[in-house]
Amino acid sequence: MGRFMLRRVLLIIPTLFIVSTISFFVIDAPPGDFVTQYAARLEDRGADVDREALEAMRQRYGLDQPVHIRYLRWMGNMAQGDLGMSMDWRAPVTEVIARRIPNSLIISITAFIFVHVVAIPIGMLSAVKQYSPADFFFTFVAFIGLGIPNFLFALVVLWIVFQQTGSVMIGLFSREFLGAPWSFAKVADLLKHLWIPAIIVGTEGTAKIVRYMRATMLDELGKPYVLVARAKGLTRARLNYKYPFRIAINPIISTIGWTLPSLVTGEMLVSLVLGLPTLAPIFFRSLQMQDMFLAGGIVWVLTFLTLIGTLLSDILLGWIDPRIRFSSM
Repeated sequence: MGRFMLRRVLLIIPTLFIVSTISFFVIDAPPGDFVTQYAARLEDRGADVDREALEAMRQRYGLDQPVHIRYLRWMGNMAQGDLGMSMDWRAPVTEVIARRIPNSLIISITAFIFVHVVAIPIGMLSAVKQYSPADFFFTFVAFIGLGIPNFLFALVVLWIVFQQTGSVMIGLFSREFLGAPWSFAKVADLLKHLWIPAIIVGTEGTAKIVRYMRATMLDELGKPYVLVARAKGLTRARLNYKYPFRIAINPIISTIGWTLPSLVTGEMLVSLVLGLPTLAPIFFRSLQMQDMFLAGGIVWVLTFLTLIGTLLSDILLGWIDPRIRFSSM
């Protein structure tokens, strides 16, 4: 198990390097740069544009250098734990991300728990009760969850909550708790607002895992060893948990690697609709403004989340199924 984990951990470093390299050049690929976008916004507001000041800004951020020089400088800073300076926010990228990532993680982790707590039992029930009214109902709901965009679902939920309560559930805190120190009342207010974005962000993932769990469970239920176990007198509940479920859960565990970052990226439009102070809106703005250091830093964080999720899923798979652990040695 130790060698298995060590190999997975060592793969993180080259993967981070490759993804960082690709993301930097892709973000830099569109014509223009941050200064160009900044000047265009000033002109749209009717403000005077000082070309000398813009050129000085371009030199200060190193945008007058060739792309490979900027890349090498960025990678050198990253090796020292510095993700660079956000040109739009005029602050270190690490500080900008640190202010927003706790909110993103709270929503993503809550949505992650919701997805698996709800989807796995429903998928298992749909497989065991194949073609029953419950199976048809949950299959229909799963297809609806896959088909409705998150931002549209967010608008519908906001309308329903407003019709029922008369309040607009925007943001993660009520107005009186914004900027207030942490207390039991503030935590309670957070939980009051948290369930809406968590369910909305987790809806698509729940629908996918319901389909995965149903398909893998059905595949196992039809195998000969299940029939033999039933013939030996095992109850259906004990049989389903002891054998088919433990094998069918493997593909679900393997999805942890993409579930964590997909929840973060999936909350982008939801965060804009609900006014959530998360990482997603500033990532969207950084791409608009071509704030390449901030955008590259956020991509690096999302990549790191993906790799950590994949590492966790590999460890869990190796622990649950020794065949995977030994075949990787």
